[in-house]
Amino acid sequence: MTEKPIHVVGGGLAGSEAAWQIAQKGHPVVLHEMRPHRKTDAHQTEGLAELVCSNSFRSDDAANNAVGMLHAELRMAKSLIMSCADAHQVPAGGALAVDRDGFSQAVQKAIEDHPLIEVRREEVPGVPPQEWGQVILATGPLTSPSLSESILKHTDTDALAFFDAIAPIVHKDSINMDVAWFQSRYDKVGPGGTGKDYINCPMTKEQYEAFIDALISGEKTDFKEWEANTPYFDGCLPIEVMAERGRETLRHGPLKPMGLTNAHDPEVKPYAVVQLRQDNALGTLYNMVGFQTKLKYGIQTDVFRMIPGLENAQFARLGGLHRNTFLNSPKLLTEQLQLKAAPHVRFAGQITGCEGYVESTAVGCLAGLFAVHELLGETMELPPATSAMGAILNHITGGHISRTDNEGPRSFQPMNINFGLLPPLEELPKTEDGKRLRGKEKSRARKQAMSKRGLTAFEGWIAKTGH
Repeated sequence: MTEKPIHVVGGGLAGSEAAWQIAQKGHPVVLHEMRPHRKTDAHQTEGLAELVCSNSFRSDDAANNAVGMLHAELRMAKSLIMSCADAHQVPAGGALAVDRDGFSQAVQKAIEDHPLIEVRREEVPGVPPQEWGQVILATGPLTSPSLSESILKHTDTDALAFFDAIAPIVHKDSINMDVAWFQSRYDKVGPGGTGKDYINCPMTKEQYEAFIDALISGEKTDFKEWEANTPYFDGCLPIEVMAERGRETLRHGPLKPMGLTNAHDPEVKPYAVVQLRQDNALGTLYNMVGFQTKLKYGIQTDVFRMIPGLENAQFARLGGLHRNTFLNSPKLLTEQLQLKAAPHVRFAGQITGCEGYVESTAVGCLAGLFAVHELLGETMELPPATSAMGAILNHITGGHISRTDNEGPRSFQPMNINFGLLPPLEELPKTEDGKRLRGKEKSRARKQAMSKRGLTAFEGWIAKTGH
């Protein structure tokens, strides 16, 4: 490397994407990854872009879902993460789910084979000095304690943290298919799917009530002193915490029975349904959708085997819990993700306060592009506010910092991409004869119009970056 490289710290989704975008622009990169020399509480391998929670990138419907819209934008940006996800997809109804091992291996091979990327397996214990030049910190929610401490010193503010729980994975051949059945909700066919991509386990009201009792009374993981006051992120609540919020909460969340018909007893509507989604390309493993948990291991097997169809379930992995950390980004970062106190440093990924695989990837993509364009002496416009990528960036760098209510100030919180983050339409869609749309028809037309507007704007923006 004859040019001074850009240093990317962290080999997860955001770091791998940032490194790829920089290298594809013709600039050298050093990607620092501390595993396997220093492990984390959640990772099981030393692979780059390892998926530690779900294997789903969520909806791939670009016309009707903000996540699918973000998928489409990343593909326009020639994202490494999206291309590897597309190459290693497994059936998941309307979602894009991947074989986690094949996906991680593909990302790692692409990174290691790139002539402008050097991978260093080492821990970066603190915020690098200005002498390093451009730096992107993409260490994610599992940032090492020493680096976290260094970040705190540079920001002179308290970092925030929340718990992120991991769902169990079941061996498919241990599921009782005389009770369970294959079906996607509303028979929806997604990428690589058939409309029968989930295994569904039905519950009667009595079975559901007994299950709720067991969830609530089951022994939970003890928190360490430094974890005691850490709030949960609402998008990834442990199943038992949801149950504690109300006995019907799960029936209106991950266990909702809508759009599903029991193939073994079509005339009887299940009171609740547990869904499992394919987790690997061979189709031998299925993860329990929405079943993040902090129940102790021994309790998990007993409680989850209460679910009809899982009476004899064998678990490839039980659920777990780890602490995630993120910055108060609206206060600390510029609109191009630079740390105001040290502008040579950018942040990317979940540590910025975005939540989700594709959101982390998108912020990594932007951080890489911002950094390399700055080195090239070019002024890079921000992505359009109407695009999904622009919306998630605005949430991170320009989102509200606090609100006041009966509980006092509420700090900036992580968020998944959603249409609520996009600017409203100047004019709402109408029927062909000019009448106002109502109900679900209005909502669907609004989402489609927002998606079309955003994708068109993003296509023009990405062309300006030279992609």
